[in-house]
Amino acid sequence: MAREKPEAAADAEATPERSYREQLDFLNPIAQPLASRKLTRKLYKCIRKAAKHKQLRRGVKEVQKFINKGEKGITVLAGDTLPIDVYCHIPIMCEDRSLPYAYVPSKSDLGAAAGSKRPTCVIMIKPHEDYQETYDECLEEVSALPLPL
Repeated sequence: MAREKPEAAADAEATPERSYREQLDFLNPIAQPLASRKLTRKLYKCIRKAAKHKQLRRGVKEVQKFINKGEKGITVLAGDTLPIDVYCHIPIMCEDRSLPYAYVPSKSDLGAAAGSKRPTCVIMIKPHEDYQETYDECLEEVSALPLPL
């Protein structure tokens, strides 16, 4: 029994994480605008900093509630969430309130960036003075992405 656990842990570590290009194969048809590989990394970095300062809103219900309350921030959605009915209304809510949003390819990477073991399909990053420079950089790039028609 004791031998099985280290082997299982080694197998878990041996499974390589999918690359950005491989993750694109699992995207939803509604995943537009999609963040580039570089912007995805910046968003994950900003999410990690926001998580340290507890400036994140995580999950569909919580993000939806705070969008309705008028809270400002960058909304990041996972492009591989199925079924899409779960969160397809969030981009429309963001557009109605002029909030920037972008899709990243993986919900498990999005959850990991937020400091969680569980995947998450939507996160809102709130601005904070301790990571303002990173936030502004992300905000500028996400706002520059073309919105779907």
